[in-house]
Amino acid sequence: MSEQSLPEDTREGYADELPAYAERVLEVAEGIPPGRVMTYGDVAEWLEEGGPRQVGRVMALYGGSVPWWRVVRADGVLLPGHELTALDHYRAEGTALKEASRAAEGHLPRLDMKRARWDGGADSGAHT
Repeated sequence: MSEQSLPEDTREGYADELPAYAERVLEVAEGIPPGRVMTYGDVAEWLEEGGPRQVGRVMALYGGSVPWWRVVRADGVLLPGHELTALDHYRAEGTALKEASRAAEGHLPRLDMKRARWDGGADSGAHT
């Protein structure tokens, strides 16, 4: 998510102007269940188009209107600049986290990717 993200209440007004790929990425992001995440690469693989950078670009430009915190880096590091907001969402949704070590910068947890990652299948339960 970035400063260029569209506010939640304006996305529908811009729907005709969104590139088709962006619409598809946002639809996947909206479909990720609470407490689960997909990586940028997972989304691209699910769509069978583009790659992690393209998905990241879509999320940076248009992701403010969807649960952007559910599309993440593969290493589980929280989105720079949005760590605390994302962490609030993860805790509220019961997303699996790995507590940070004392040596970790900012002492922020990471996502527990083994438990939180969603493959798009029918299992939508959160792993806590």
